[in-house]
Amino acid sequence: MSPSTYTPDAPLVSAGASASVVQAIAERVRDRLREEQADPLRHPDCAHQAAVAEVRRHNDYALARGLEFVDDEGAAVRDVLARVTGYGPLQPLLDDPEVEEIWINGPGAVFAARAGRSERVPMRLSDEAVRDLVEKMLHATGRRVDLSQPFVDASLPDGSRLHVVIPDITRSHLAVNIRKFLPARRSLDDLVGAGSLPAHVADMLRDAMVEGRNVLVSGATHAGKTTMLAALVGGCRPEQRIITVEETFELAVTAPDIVALQGRQPSLEGTGAVSLRRLVKEALRMRPDRLIVGEVRDAEALDLLLALHTGVPGAATIHANSADDALSRLATLPLLAGRNIDAAFVQPAIATGVHLVVHCRRGTGGERFVEEVIETTGRIHDDAIDTRVVFRRGRS
Repeated sequence: MSPSTYTPDAPLVSAGASASVVQAIAERVRDRLREEQADPLRHPDCAHQAAVAEVRRHNDYALARGLEFVDDEGAAVRDVLARVTGYGPLQPLLDDPEVEEIWINGPGAVFAARAGRSERVPMRLSDEAVRDLVEKMLHATGRRVDLSQPFVDASLPDGSRLHVVIPDITRSHLAVNIRKFLPARRSLDDLVGAGSLPAHVADMLRDAMVEGRNVLVSGATHAGKTTMLAALVGGCRPEQRIITVEETFELAVTAPDIVALQGRQPSLEGTGAVSLRRLVKEALRMRPDRLIVGEVRDAEALDLLLALHTGVPGAATIHANSADDALSRLATLPLLAGRNIDAAFVQPAIATGVHLVVHCRRGTGGERFVEEVIETTGRIHDDAIDTRVVFRRGRS
């Protein structure tokens, strides 16, 4: 099977053209663009014109020779462009505004998630096709995946997050996840409209961001933490200078004065790595009015707490099963920074440094919502950070 073709049960192209015809046309378009020295990604109009010309040329030739005719030229052009400028068979899923995530477990195991629910896609890709897609995706990111670096986490040009694991870490096939970040819900008002939280809670969170309070967003995987954090950033005052720190770019937010930083993997020589701890420290040298940490999962929690106590307002996400659990986990992570850090320092720092915890949850039907919001009182009670409930879903 050629690198980017489906099996007959899942055709790559429209009913008007076979996969082999589209592949042949795509090769001619590539040759034509090479002759014209036109980059299809930088010159999409040239690529479109070449695709239209080659599809029509094919039909002229097919009529004269009695070969397969392309009935739907527009669909064929789209399929050709997906091969030439996009990501081949995955491009329709990437273009679908309802698809939130795509993952590939093996040649016949391609899945997509819509509205929080997963479904199997009738598509079959060869191992060679998956490798070609991964190489194409990584080409523009400057990151790599090989035997010495069997995992890769990267941001695609459209902001989607790519994660790849290769054999022999996996049993036999590449494991690929593409997490899209849909622009439909990018503000607190959008989340209110979607039923994720009540309007009065959105107003309270917006006021908290304007006032410079420190907010921690917690939840399980796929609970909507990143979406909530992006909405909170949107609630900042327009004159604020925002510095975001992430392992891989995920926060697709815009603001008049914003700088986005991401970590870096080591080079082939094992040098040049940039950790989140380093990024947090560097961000403090960039005159931030608001520091945003995409996800706290390691010793960078200590640097975040120290930053919050220097007078720089912050917000971050953390994996947790409840809002109180998020504070307990945040109290544990700084201990990874060294043996000279203990709970006697960390707990009071959290009690006075973190003001609100917004806990997100995904329901059984895939819906995402804010389950509770708690506020710290600044006190420690029975060796735990004292809190009070500000909002709990379903409570009158």
